[in-house]
Amino acid sequence: MKTAIVHEWFVNYMGSEKCIESFTNIWQEADIFALVDFLGEKEREIILKGKSVNTSFIQKLPGAKKRYRSYLPFMPLAIEQLDVSQHDVIISSSHAVAKGVLTGTNQMHVCYCHTPVRYAWDLYNQYLKEAGLTRGIKGFIAKSILHYIRMWDISTVNRVDYFIANSHYIAKRIKKIYNREADVIYPPVDVDKFRLNSVKEDFYLAVSRFVPYKKMDLIVEAFAKMPDKKLFVIGSGPDELKIKSLAGPNVTFLGYQADEKLREYMGRAKAFVFAAEEDFGITNVEAMACGTPVIAFGKGGATETIVEGKTGMFFNIQSPDSLAETVGEFEKNVDSFIPEEISKHAQKFSRGRFEKEMTDFVEAKYKIFKETL
Repeated sequence: MKTAIVHEWFVNYMGSEKCIESFTNIWQEADIFALVDFLGEKEREIILKGKSVNTSFIQKLPGAKKRYRSYLPFMPLAIEQLDVSQHDVIISSSHAVAKGVLTGTNQMHVCYCHTPVRYAWDLYNQYLKEAGLTRGIKGFIAKSILHYIRMWDISTVNRVDYFIANSHYIAKRIKKIYNREADVIYPPVDVDKFRLNSVKEDFYLAVSRFVPYKKMDLIVEAFAKMPDKKLFVIGSGPDELKIKSLAGPNVTFLGYQADEKLREYMGRAKAFVFAAEEDFGITNVEAMACGTPVIAFGKGGATETIVEGKTGMFFNIQSPDSLAETVGEFEKNVDSFIPEEISKHAQKFSRGRFEKEMTDFVEAKYKIFKETL
């Protein structure tokens, strides 16, 4: 079975690239396709095992390395120019346009869907507001482009034979937007790299990029209301000055931290705090692998990885007051969270489990698919 792996772009080593890392573990002879490829050699070796990528014309457009996202209007055309016609099975890893790759009736296309295009669908209005594009000529152009992306996105749904969602939360979005059923296979988490630490210290930890939807401002503002509780913050991003302006003296910003140092802080923390409505939430599972309970917003993928009262707690309103109230409840019940049990729960989301489930799924579906040819 000749296999092609299709991804949107190779720029960083993030959650979706961790899935590609597993795909290249499973399908070692697969050819790899993407709109652009600007990986460093270290990341290339980890994700792609050193293999080269078949890229689109966007790779050669001016400033593509830094501004590839600005070429969104060209991405539907670019993904359709990737030639996977010689492959029996296409595995797409899609959160924007990868699922739109052109395939024939004798090819099986499995889409591992991280999410339908966020900024074109459910985050459309939020995106326009945050970008200052709700009015004016620039706003009109942006709205027109996103309308085009929505229409194209819907038109490509039937190019996919089987959808896999990274959570039941995303499966519901796939059903809502695409009217397609999706199986659920949780993404890979390298839980074996996060050591259990049963000795917790008196501080809370938040880790994220400083961008609006991650709600780091909410966390910092909540802890400003609790001056007796320490918060360590790891990360950086465009909202850094705004977020730091909300902090009290009990909040320490640590900036970027190397992986080993990050794991150390995760293991030592009393609890990990997470305020975003995420599709899955890999960092929550990483914290739990260290035996650290998670205090998270009670919507999205977090509700599928965290067990209320055993591996963490939820706050139900995305507000500083709601988070502060839940931290207070956590303090009253902190001794009921057993690090060994929390870490054991996190093992359910391992990379080995992901690779076995993906292998079994594709092999079973391909056997059925071949019978229909």
